[in-house]
Amino acid sequence: MTFRKTLAALAAAATLAGTPTIASGNEFTQDERIRRLDIMLMVTSLRCRMGSDDFQDNYRSFTAAHLPALNASARRLEKTFVAKHGAKGAKRALDRISVGMANEYGQGHPWLSCAELKEVARDLSKSADSLVLTQAADQLLGPRPLVGSRWARR
Repeated sequence: MTFRKTLAALAAAATLAGTPTIASGNEFTQDERIRRLDIMLMVTSLRCRMGSDDFQDNYRSFTAAHLPALNASARRLEKTFVAKHGAKGAKRALDRISVGMANEYGQGHPWLSCAELKEVARDLSKSADSLVLTQAADQLLGPRPLVGSRWARR
């Protein structure tokens, strides 16, 4: 099953069960979640680069496939932060996001292995649909999903 189908199945199961999806109540905007997804994949690809599950090529393919959406999201996020914090404050806020995420995922993803992250990056690189980025961020950056799936393993 592809990552996209897995995400759809998890969202449908959560809806049918009457439980909120991981993104519900999330204080982050869609653009910030997409930025965090990109940072998480970048940092974990660097962490996993020395083993058999090196996925730096998959990460590069992911960024190439989603470059327009990643750039548009980054521009909107910066614009939002400038409106909230001014130009100087926006830069600091964006730096805090990047450093915080790098620190958070520097020791690895809390419930996905390098092999699973490699598969995620590969699956994400096969679609240019920006909705997939938001769904992936909701699934991969939140707590481990309660609904059973191959992504819900620790």
